[in-house]
Amino acid sequence: MWARPGDQNSPTESAPEAGDPHRPTAPPTYPPPAQEYPATAPFEHQPPLQDTAEPVKTKRRFRFRGDPVSIILVLVIVVALGIAGLVGGELYARHRANDIVATATQCVIQDGATASFGPSPFLLQHLTGHYNGISIHTAGHNIRNAKGMKADININDVDLHGSGDSKGTIGELDANITWTSEGIQETIQDSLPFIGGLVNSVSTNAGAGTIELTGAMGLGGVTVKPQVSDGALKLQVDKATALGAIIPHETAQAALNTFTAALLKQYPLGIKADSVQVTNDGVVAHFSTHNASIPAAQNDPCFAHV
Repeated sequence: MWARPGDQNSPTESAPEAGDPHRPTAPPTYPPPAQEYPATAPFEHQPPLQDTAEPVKTKRRFRFRGDPVSIILVLVIVVALGIAGLVGGELYARHRANDIVATATQCVIQDGATASFGPSPFLLQHLTGHYNGISIHTAGHNIRNAKGMKADININDVDLHGSGDSKGTIGELDANITWTSEGIQETIQDSLPFIGGLVNSVSTNAGAGTIELTGAMGLGGVTVKPQVSDGALKLQVDKATALGAIIPHETAQAALNTFTAALLKQYPLGIKADSVQVTNDGVVAHFSTHNASIPAAQNDPCFAHV
């Protein structure tokens, strides 16, 4: 309001003239007050900066990643290991069972023997306690006191669910017995004191079905014919001679009856003779038993580990 007209360069305010007491004085001017700002919170108390768009949280899941060939290889390896374990267990169990059966047979016949089981899975048979297809072959040196005798045995339907005095049953046992002429001679010489001392050689006649026991220096001989009667093997005297003359053969027959009875008495499991045949090399006989009871260890130690 104190502007002077026409003076554009003059300031808008003018100082009061000196000596004019009535002229109002302009208020003093001060620098503008400093602008106050709110105190900044310490760094640790400041809220974290947040983005307007929050990141999407994803759950991590384990996933088997691989090409199909790798997966197939892993499966093949697992299956192969399982099969290998079963095969190993089968072989070990078979080997152990073969040894047990062979040992029992060796104890019974007092000669070497081998045993084997058929193609059926042995582990399955062992789990059920039923066994089939057992084959036993003896060494052929002797069957107890019978020299030169060999046995080939097949056993089926063995049940080891025993009780009391029995370890189980043998459903079927078939044995082919081969007895050589040399074995017959040696057995008779050892087992028949009277006749055995006179026997120098043994020969067979397959056509006639007879066995001829010949003494030394023409002293004589006995011709016998093997027969089966009531499940027993007998040597029936066909002819007896001494010094070229035919003599009564009651004495020789009684001795042979005692001899054959002693041989059959030694056979276990109720084995009986079914048939006999004379061959050019000796005698072949078939023996069998059915539903035979396997004796417990206290009755026959040979079957202790069966």
